[in-house]
Amino acid sequence: MKKVFELDFYGRKIVVEHGQVAKQADGAVLVRYGDTVVLSTAVVSKSANLLSDFFPLMVLYQEKLYSVGKIPGGFIKREGRPTEAATLASRMIDRPLRPLFPDDFKNEVQIVNTVLSVDQDNSPELTALVGSSIAVSISKIPFNGPVAAVKVGKVNGEYIINPTIEQTEKSEIDLTVAGTKDAINMVEAGAKEASEDDMLEALMFGHEAIKKLIAFEEEIIKEIGIPKMEYEKLEISENLIAEVDSIVRNRLDQALRIKDKLEKYTAIDDLENEVIEKYKSENEDIMKSDELKELLTKIALIFHNIEYELFRNIVVKEKTRADGRAMDEIRELSTDIDLLPRCHGSALFTRGQTQSLATVTLGALGEHQILDGLGIEDAKRFMLHYNFPAFSVGETGRYGSPGRREIGHGALGERALSYVIPSEDEFPYTIRVVSEILESNGSSSQATICAGTMALMAAGVPIKKPVAGIAMGLITHENEYTILTDIQGMEDHLGDMDFKVAGTRDGITALQMDIKIDGINKKILKEALEQAKKARFQILDVIEKQISKPRSEVSKYAPKTMTFMINPDKIKDVIGRGGEMITKIILECSHVNTVNDINAVKVDLEDDGRVIIYHTDSDIINATAERIKNIAREVEFGKIYNCKVVSVEDFGAFVELWPGCEGLIHISQLDINRVEKVTDVVNVGDEILAIATGYDKKGKINLSRKELLKPKKENK
Repeated sequence: MKKVFELDFYGRKIVVEHGQVAKQADGAVLVRYGDTVVLSTAVVSKSANLLSDFFPLMVLYQEKLYSVGKIPGGFIKREGRPTEAATLASRMIDRPLRPLFPDDFKNEVQIVNTVLSVDQDNSPELTALVGSSIAVSISKIPFNGPVAAVKVGKVNGEYIINPTIEQTEKSEIDLTVAGTKDAINMVEAGAKEASEDDMLEALMFGHEAIKKLIAFEEEIIKEIGIPKMEYEKLEISENLIAEVDSIVRNRLDQALRIKDKLEKYTAIDDLENEVIEKYKSENEDIMKSDELKELLTKIALIFHNIEYELFRNIVVKEKTRADGRAMDEIRELSTDIDLLPRCHGSALFTRGQTQSLATVTLGALGEHQILDGLGIEDAKRFMLHYNFPAFSVGETGRYGSPGRREIGHGALGERALSYVIPSEDEFPYTIRVVSEILESNGSSSQATICAGTMALMAAGVPIKKPVAGIAMGLITHENEYTILTDIQGMEDHLGDMDFKVAGTRDGITALQMDIKIDGINKKILKEALEQAKKARFQILDVIEKQISKPRSEVSKYAPKTMTFMINPDKIKDVIGRGGEMITKIILECSHVNTVNDINAVKVDLEDDGRVIIYHTDSDIINATAERIKNIAREVEFGKIYNCKVVSVEDFGAFVELWPGCEGLIHISQLDINRVEKVTDVVNVGDEILAIATGYDKKGKINLSRKELLKPKKENK
């Protein structure tokens, strides 16, 4: 039986429908937010792999182009691989939900969000997150939710919940915050240099709105939710825990205090392998293979629990970090620029054992990225791509298309730098930054931002200000906590918070936070933001010492540019029939045989009459501009032109007023006397004076030599 629940949420209606569609899923709701409609479903497997070392949760956000009235591009005409926006939406939903499942729950869970209709002013991503929370919460799946999320904007000093597209364009802050009714557990934000206090206030404002959504979800769960399932757990005896503890505790404590990452990890891995091999050799002759696998899984789990406890005790109780740093101390920093001579810009940023090599490539505006998704934006001219090869952590691994993590880290870096990128009018280029992670031991995404800033300045991109980023951590133990600046890999892996803050000296441009515990409060957030600000300034000092401002010119290998305006009505003449004219201009001015030649001049013609020309050779740019300007020049009727005869016909002579502009002098307009044959007066190659008199019926320019030969009338 269909049930409908409604909430008036800040002037817009949220409607949750249950019982009509997808009834075979363990949990399913249709969520309407304005005209945005998302189907959220949750299904759990009947059995669990108790020997697995991870929770098999899959969260999908499926964009259907019919939801915005589009037919997919390409030959197949159906949705293909997820767009970057869809991948980021899936991550955004996964991140606040994942920590709320029980630690010992190993049944596979799939949460699928299908976007059926999109109203651009009502976010389908947020609709899907709320739907996901409800679908899991009303099902038999164990879950410590519900959870909800909102967007927060700030327009004219006022904070706004779930701003419209128009409000977002004017907003100083673009914040997505998720959490439970008690605490915040996920943050994703961009900002126009927001202060720490403003960002904190926006977070708290968003959490108050989240509480209203949670209360609405709880009403739904109370009415239609079903009891949670009993699930299999890996039972471990106290005797086994005590036995393993007595063997590994002291040696594991010593291993955790080793400063070098690889040496530390090797010592820990060797100890774990030694203990597992001990139990394997003692039991392989008396246990069945399945029983032995279960025992060894328990040993590994006990080992990691001891590691987790010891690590937290070292940091929180002893106030000691493995590498000997203070809690607010950044690892050693080093920078370099211009490593790659043919790149338009390059920079290397190293922080401890984390290293990013960033490159900048400048291209024509026509080389922008085309977006085939559900949003209003259909193209972007600034891109940042992040690559994380396995060798950066001393491992072998899969090489192929970027995964969710790489896409997410690239998006964070892109957001942080996007607020300082010059406008299209100021700098008419498409800009691509690529970060190659060469080493990693903590927050390579923030190293990407720092390297990207330097590479942009080295490339001559007039960014407004340098941007730096830092990753903060949180370690809790019993009732105490410690905030860490510049977290390393183990502090991230075994910690409770990954809190990344990027910005200029004047404010925050990007913020991302993930919480592994139930959530954090305002006090911790405030401390973390202030500690991050101090670190950001220290990194900016190092960046500015290497390169203090953008170079005044782009690289000699980067395309130079010229921009000018022509009459928009003349664009079709510049292009010519089937592109014939613009192709001719490109080939002749560039001295190449094909427009796809790497040395061919690039020409962007905008609908408003703006012409942008790109090439590394200024002479080629000038020649191309002259040809286009000649085609676009307006003929002034009544004006005398020095014309060159280019062809002769029985009915008259075709003349060139300037390159690219031709007109006709009819035989009757060649002389004041009757002309029997055109060549009696002019021949090809002759230069003559003629006056422009108008257009013929086909739009061709008419000229007259006869008018100039007539005697002038005397004044009486």
